[in-house]
Amino acid sequence: MTLPEKHNRDDDSTGKSEGEVEMVTPVGGSEYEKKLVRKLDKHIVPVVIMLYLLSFLDRVNIGSARLYHMERDLGMVGNQYQLAVSILFVTYIAFELPGNLVIKKITPRYYISFITVAWGIIATLTGIVQSYAGLLVCRLLLGAVEAGLFPGLTLYLTFFYTKGELALRIGYLFVSAALAGACGGLLAYAIGYMDGIAGQSGWRWILIIEGIPTILMGIVTFFALADDPETAPYLTEEERAFAVSRMSREAEATKEAKEFRWEDAMKAVKDWRVWVFSVAQFCMDTMLYGYSTFLPTMIKGIGAGNWSNAQVQALTIPCYALGAIAYLVTAWFSDRKQQRGLFTAGVVCFSLVGYAILISPAPPGAHYFACFLVATGLYVAVGIPLAWLPSNCPRYGKRATASGIQLTLGNASGVLAPFLFPTADGPRFFVGYGVSMALVALGIFCHLVLWFAYSKVNKDREAGKYNHLIEGMDEQAVKEMGDDSPNYRYTK
Repeated sequence: MTLPEKHNRDDDSTGKSEGEVEMVTPVGGSEYEKKLVRKLDKHIVPVVIMLYLLSFLDRVNIGSARLYHMERDLGMVGNQYQLAVSILFVTYIAFELPGNLVIKKITPRYYISFITVAWGIIATLTGIVQSYAGLLVCRLLLGAVEAGLFPGLTLYLTFFYTKGELALRIGYLFVSAALAGACGGLLAYAIGYMDGIAGQSGWRWILIIEGIPTILMGIVTFFALADDPETAPYLTEEERAFAVSRMSREAEATKEAKEFRWEDAMKAVKDWRVWVFSVAQFCMDTMLYGYSTFLPTMIKGIGAGNWSNAQVQALTIPCYALGAIAYLVTAWFSDRKQQRGLFTAGVVCFSLVGYAILISPAPPGAHYFACFLVATGLYVAVGIPLAWLPSNCPRYGKRATASGIQLTLGNASGVLAPFLFPTADGPRFFVGYGVSMALVALGIFCHLVLWFAYSKVNKDREAGKYNHLIEGMDEQAVKEMGDDSPNYRYTK
């Protein structure tokens, strides 16, 4: 196949060394590029969606298991259930950033497939624990091996997609989280009827049956994922060159910028915007984990005990479905307009209204409607910032570290969230709703601050305010500056 863009090569492209991938300068938005992106989507998106769906399902299905006598069978009292939910995040947080730093050394295919098989085995074995202590051990191990998946997938997508394409693709991960909620509710609804089969409670069947597919998916992943565009077997030689070139064009990346450098990592640590992103992520993830884990409990409380467990599980499904649709629509417009902050802040206001209604003395129908409002902003609040920050870090070392910090602090909320919904506070959970509402408001404020900060820097750079910093520097040296370059424009 002949590339229509080949006549646009840089003059020095013919000076490549033997064995070097030919660098083709693509025309952004060309029909050839669109075709390439569709091909990448075909081979990457189904795999990452299934991986994160299973990951999220195995992490939060303990919420459905609670309805089928888990606490009774394992002798849990007081806040022991909340501790079992939250303890997963102790190891999850500890292993999240290190995983982001080693994925490129181990290679994504080996790393992601290994941790997937490992957590699948642990998730399945959780269904046969005989004591509360055994449950805690399984949850700790599950957190340790699952920790690397989401940051790994987020980083992996940046190897293939430009920042104008990233929000929608990371959005697919959160659509899969919503699907996990919906499928989890549907599966729990069906598996719940197995309660008592072979003398086992329904919660055991839920954990076992939902864990086994993860092991199989880990094996599939080993053969399905490519490590990067240069080694993707489903691309032709010319398509691989095109894919590599367009990513270099997008990030203005040099060879050195694609390697991990500790000085780049330290720039992420010193960048105040990374920490504002992380505070916002903590706020929004508190909503995510509280809602995803306790939605069945919330709806059961709304029904005042008049709805069966099967009915409660069925009522969770449309909430998650709306959350998925809301994210896809918002991410599409966000990519089209290259606006992250305003879209995020605007849509998440629906969640604020939802929590306000849940706190109010409204009738059950209004409270159930409020669950839909919370879901509308839920995945937007969590997902779009996870595309926003890495897309503004063109150098790999800074991008990997910044994303790791953002995800680590964000997931620290998983320790807090379960304790916002203690059994004693049911059925209304005023404290949980109130704290979630306050944190969502703080998260919205953080995103508006970031939007303003990035807008100001872009405006100053457009005006040439920082051009004196690159006087006398050659083009290569300017590119090496990454997002510090006056020529770089942030996505806002």
